[in-house]
Amino acid sequence: MHSSDRDRIVLAAVVFAVLFSQLLLYPGIATLVETLGADATASPFAETALDASMWFLVAEFVGYVTFVGVWGTLSDVTGRRTPLIVVGALAGAVGYASLALVPTIGSIPFEGVLVLRFLQGAMTIGAFSLTITMLMDLEGGHGRNMGAAGIAIGLGAALGAPAGGQLTEANPVAPLVAATFLLVVVAGLVSRLEDRTPGTRRRARAVLEGVRGRPTLSIPYAFGFVDRMTAGFFALVGTLYFQATFGIGAAATGLLLACFFAPFALLQYPMGMLSDRIGRTIPIVVGSLCYGAGILAVGAAPTVMTAAVAMIAVGVLGALVAPATMALVTDLADEREHGVAMAGFNFAGSLGFLGGFLVGGTVASNYGYDLAFLVVGGLEIAIAIVAVPAFLRLSLGASEGVERSDPNA
Repeated sequence: MHSSDRDRIVLAAVVFAVLFSQLLLYPGIATLVETLGADATASPFAETALDASMWFLVAEFVGYVTFVGVWGTLSDVTGRRTPLIVVGALAGAVGYASLALVPTIGSIPFEGVLVLRFLQGAMTIGAFSLTITMLMDLEGGHGRNMGAAGIAIGLGAALGAPAGGQLTEANPVAPLVAATFLLVVVAGLVSRLEDRTPGTRRRARAVLEGVRGRPTLSIPYAFGFVDRMTAGFFALVGTLYFQATFGIGAAATGLLLACFFAPFALLQYPMGMLSDRIGRTIPIVVGSLCYGAGILAVGAAPTVMTAAVAMIAVGVLGALVAPATMALVTDLADEREHGVAMAGFNFAGSLGFLGGFLVGGTVASNYGYDLAFLVVGGLEIAIAIVAVPAFLRLSLGASEGVERSDPNA
């Protein structure tokens, strides 16, 4: 096996482990925050189960947004990625372990729990974003490399949700313990990989100016924002919607979420290779239009079975969009600025997750689930419509590396 192929497998396994650990917490989020001390009488962030769950998820992604650029810039400036991933993974493990110990201490207010969650997110995003950046550094076709990242993300989410539901029913803090163990394993795996960071040490200003000089990166960033918004929406609002509407528990909710994440995961690699052959425009624009319509179909589904079918369709469409969008980042970015370019994408994506939590949670709380689905699905459709003239105006469809990343793929 070629060393690039071996590293691609290992790096994909690392991305899988990080996402798997994150999704372990989602199906039983309401039970978890209650165990960690969410109390309406003691904290304004815990007036309802939805509020407490929302802020617990938001705290992690505020950490993501705040520090993802720091990790990316640091890796490009120093010309190193593997030691930074190891540090981020181990520090993230400490964060998960600290949260798991909260119930045994019993004196930490919920605001303190949110601070711990913020710090855990700030460290974990380093391991996640820089691992994807290492996949960007590999040879073999941008769509293929990002397809490997995508299948790892999807599988981690697909398997993490049902596993987290089962662990929550056994013990509410069990997902935190499992996440701690997984991030320690991540640090061990990455420490054995070759660091393929291109170029030499550069000044931070040169790296940042290089990325700012490529305004076309705003296109995949915009799609990444909206796509991750839908994921955040399903993680919080979708979870509570399914339980409230269909009367199902955490385990069944995890399985319903897996109906989306399973096809989303399994199809990412072939869809990424497809985008190497046919270009990024059709998968991104047409896929996003259909993806938004699928979200509306989930919200309109009258039964668990029809909701499951709609979730499967949305997963297939998401697999079409996601690797092509990440590959477009690689197409457009200079190889010496991969860390910052992918950090920008993950920054936009983390803001999207935050938007999914905050917008979805706020709309659902004040106006009901139907309008929440309409808003999020409508945004996905809107960004695709807006992007059509942007693709044409910038002539991305005809540029090398965008319309066909690898002519031999």
